[in-house]
Amino acid sequence: MRLIFSRSFFILLCLLISATSDGFAFSALSSPADTIKKSGSSFLNEKVKYTATDSMLIDMVNQKAYLFNNAEVLYEDMKMNAGYIEIDFKNNLVHASGTKDSTGKMSQTPVFSNKDGKYDAGEITYNFNTKKGKIKDVITQQGEGYIHGRDIKKDTNNTYYVGHGKYTTCDLDHPHFFIGAKKIKVIPDDKIVTGPAMLYIADIPTPLAIPFGYFPNKKGRASGIIIPTYGESNNLGFFLRDGGFYFGKNEYFDLALLGSIYANGSFGAKTNTNYKKRYKYNGNLNLSYSRIIEGDRELPNSITRNDFFIRWNHQQDMKAHPSSRFSANVNAGSSSFNKFNGGVTGDYLSNTFQSNISYSKSFTGTPFNFSANARHSQNTITKKMDISLPELALTMNRIYPFKNKNSVKPRWYDKIGISATANARNDINTYDSLLFTNQTLGKMRNGARLNVPISTSLNILKYFTLTPTINTSSTVYFQTIRKRYDPNVNAIFTDTLTGAQVANDFNASAGLTTRIYGDYYFKTKRLKQIRHVATPTITASYRPDFSESQYGYYQNVQSDNLGNYQQYSIFQNGVYGSPGAGRSGLIGFTLNNTLEAKKKIQTDSGSVYRKTSLLDNLGVAFSYNMAAKNYQWSTINLNARTKLFRLFDINTIAIFDPYQIDSTGTRIERFEWNNGRIGRLTNANLSVSTSLRSKENNNQNKTSKLATPDELDYINRNPNAYVDYSIPWNLNVYYNVQYAKVVKQELIGSSIVYVLNDQYTQSLTFNGDLSITKKWKVSVTSGYDFTRKEMTLTSINVYRDLHCWEMHFNWVPFGFRQSFSIDINVKSSVLRDLKLSRRKDWYDYAY
Repeated sequence: MRLIFSRSFFILLCLLISATSDGFAFSALSSPADTIKKSGSSFLNEKVKYTATDSMLIDMVNQKAYLFNNAEVLYEDMKMNAGYIEIDFKNNLVHASGTKDSTGKMSQTPVFSNKDGKYDAGEITYNFNTKKGKIKDVITQQGEGYIHGRDIKKDTNNTYYVGHGKYTTCDLDHPHFFIGAKKIKVIPDDKIVTGPAMLYIADIPTPLAIPFGYFPNKKGRASGIIIPTYGESNNLGFFLRDGGFYFGKNEYFDLALLGSIYANGSFGAKTNTNYKKRYKYNGNLNLSYSRIIEGDRELPNSITRNDFFIRWNHQQDMKAHPSSRFSANVNAGSSSFNKFNGGVTGDYLSNTFQSNISYSKSFTGTPFNFSANARHSQNTITKKMDISLPELALTMNRIYPFKNKNSVKPRWYDKIGISATANARNDINTYDSLLFTNQTLGKMRNGARLNVPISTSLNILKYFTLTPTINTSSTVYFQTIRKRYDPNVNAIFTDTLTGAQVANDFNASAGLTTRIYGDYYFKTKRLKQIRHVATPTITASYRPDFSESQYGYYQNVQSDNLGNYQQYSIFQNGVYGSPGAGRSGLIGFTLNNTLEAKKKIQTDSGSVYRKTSLLDNLGVAFSYNMAAKNYQWSTINLNARTKLFRLFDINTIAIFDPYQIDSTGTRIERFEWNNGRIGRLTNANLSVSTSLRSKENNNQNKTSKLATPDELDYINRNPNAYVDYSIPWNLNVYYNVQYAKVVKQELIGSSIVYVLNDQYTQSLTFNGDLSITKKWKVSVTSGYDFTRKEMTLTSINVYRDLHCWEMHFNWVPFGFRQSFSIDINVKSSVLRDLKLSRRKDWYDYAY
């Protein structure tokens, strides 16, 4: 670095020797950071630090310093970088500008930054004392937006006044779009206000103008209006959809109230809320209601549908209460909600809803645990609902009462373990339209049960494991039934009796299992060994006949006027069922097999052996009931699971019946073995799936950087808004075929003939996406139903990254959900409602 002085070296030396705290000091031997203080009434609070990589010119007479090339000035929280900086110590001013290179191009333009933000400009003038400044040709980031201005001034309240300004969310020096205004006022971390403004796209003015502009600039959540989506439906008329207000209450809670209205009288309402308390709990609650009117309300064929849906998810942090936990996952609503209101393809395809609200408590230092649940299951096709409210359980973990802790050599009875479970449950089984009626509430089923299993495990002859088990249970029911026959109407009537009655049940079983290993060795270069592991298991179980009169659980009732009788259980409607009728003495056999190969592979570190599964499982299971008088053999169940070439997952199940059937399809006690086969195939299922994807490209650009809290909240509410470019393509394929032997009745002439038919059900579904370029991505979901000979729900999505804008195109070309939509919108959440949309919803095709 070279130093140029305006006076003699002697004057400079005197200044170095006689400098005091009331004066200003210069270092002739320039250190990496030179410092200055101003004296007098304009005394500065801190030292001004400055550096330059090329040269510094110091004017002692005018008290100025000139910094060249990569110059930097630091004062308090202010930092300024530029190619050229001029410091006026007398007036406490600093001026910065860029430098021109040999081609005349401006470089090292000034960059001003402090706690309020960062500013890129053409020229900057700043007063150390008043902290006021004037900036020309500025570019500054405020929140998610950028402000470009020809002239900008800063006052002592950290408020910025911009002349001939532009507001945009595009991060380019020459933005793709902006809202232009002659005057802009910026209050950091609060708001941005403009005068009359106009939207410019590619520097072309558009007819979209506003008398003034207001842009929130607060960090974190903020309350505000949610702009609705507007449009026209052929059947519902003009509409405003999903508009409302967002309450950004605080970091613990927010609330969005949304509404939709249609010209034909249809409407909808939603409320979405998220809540979170660190180290305590978090969750969200969504309530939806809609009233859809199909057709003209004045016509008799008009249909009005009222639908609702509730989604509630609650999770407790493990650190809040280590010994107790509360969680909730509720999905409940009207059966037709997803069909007529579901906006996501997955919602439309869902035909079952399940909910569970649970509380669990473990008692420290004891083997006891308590849990309480409220469960719900709903099928939208059958309209059936099953509700358990409440479901209580008190469990005792396995204990070993005969174990001697001081015993050196364990005895066989040390392993005898006892556990216990006490349950109480109240069930409702009904249809959704009858849920809140007196008829349903009067048919609640309830009861309490105590189950005590006693078991142990013994090693026999070193290679066998014997597991004997005794299960005892006692169930208390508060209602029983009695049936009576009325010969006058030739019908059976059922009476319900109140009062507690106990049903006892018990059974005993034992299982014997071992493992057999078979190793096959090879002398090839790659394949070293194949191991076959067979796991046979023999089980024996016994259960008495609880339909015998000594137990009193079963009774007989006349069934017709011919004098025939039928047996029934007085606990027939019990929530835990009835003790079993008929003695059972089962001998069961199960055999599972696996195959595994050991191969040599080459790695960077040399040759290593790697295990590869050839057959995950091949199993067979059947049983023989010694206590049964007829049909003592069970069906033969076969199952297999493997993965071919590390690519295809294959699962298959087959069920064989060892007994023959007659011409009517009824089982007869005659073995298929007499026909030269083990059994008759009654059911089979084969499923094949694969997942293909390209290798992850670490250099591939992604559409999103680290998301802000507002962006994360938007992505959570709109999962399709996030596009992952890290994998250029992937494809998932699922094929399933089912076979069943069914008996059908056919009318030939005046006679009914029973015909055995082979019934096949097979389908192929697939989904995948492809990143055509860094900016284009296409995803497809479709399939084919071979039984119905038609395509399944097909959805095509196209995404285009337009830098600061984005395009979404969704098309369902056929089917009940036939629709399309195209949206071109600004990426940033601040201006997300600045968009162009065109859509035709499914109900415009369906009605």
